[in-house]
Amino acid sequence: MGGAFRGDRRQALGLLAGLPLASAAWPEALSAASDGAPARFLLERGAKLVMVGDSITDAERAKPVGEGLFGAVGKGYVAMVDALLGAVYPELGIRVVNQGISGNTVRDLKARWKADVLDLKPDWVAIMIGTNDVWRQFDLPREPEIHVGIEEYERTLSELVAQAKAAAKGLVLMTPFYIEPNRSDAMRAAMDRYGAVVKAMAERQATLFVDTQAAMDAVLQRYYPATLAWDRVHPNHIGQMVLARAFVSALGFQWNR
Repeated sequence: MGGAFRGDRRQALGLLAGLPLASAAWPEALSAASDGAPARFLLERGAKLVMVGDSITDAERAKPVGEGLFGAVGKGYVAMVDALLGAVYPELGIRVVNQGISGNTVRDLKARWKADVLDLKPDWVAIMIGTNDVWRQFDLPREPEIHVGIEEYERTLSELVAQAKAAAKGLVLMTPFYIEPNRSDAMRAAMDRYGAVVKAMAERQATLFVDTQAAMDAVLQRYYPATLAWDRVHPNHIGQMVLARAFVSALGFQWNR
């Protein structure tokens, strides 16, 4: 690899990872980082990481619980996270469980929260929800009863975050995203507003934070949106790896380990 790439590597990782926010439990891990990433890897030996969301998370995972053999964790970024953690940190035996369900909004997530998340007794919970909360307002505008406005979104997500914090050792909040570089596009602008809710909540609740929109924006400097997703919502393998890379980087993943 060329020297220019090596020189830009730290900056690129920062763009892809977003800025994880310190919680009271991890100040020493985060304070020493010079690029916004934790100074050490945060998942402990034997940790169970439950990742929950919509179709982007689901990615054809097994039901009712997305853990096990034969693609049980799905075919998307959760599977890539599982692969990275298992390959680079095999001694930790980290369990990754995929609890995404296609079509879910935060309203749907609330209805299944206990059974699909809390009852699994996770050590860590990662939440990425909001795409359908926004999308339904654009692709089904004549069905307002299924729309999740930003006030309901914030209120409901706050409830889920409080319950997750009480039950788990760690929590990661991930923004929804739209694979569209034009910030004046109506759906992109709405997605940014919902993403801002997630960022503000991560700051208030002192959780880790992954700005997935910033990660996508970084690669959209080189790619046309359809190269990553035909519908600008469901990313292909490149877009899924962008998400996986941003996620593990926020946990302090050591790429040169």
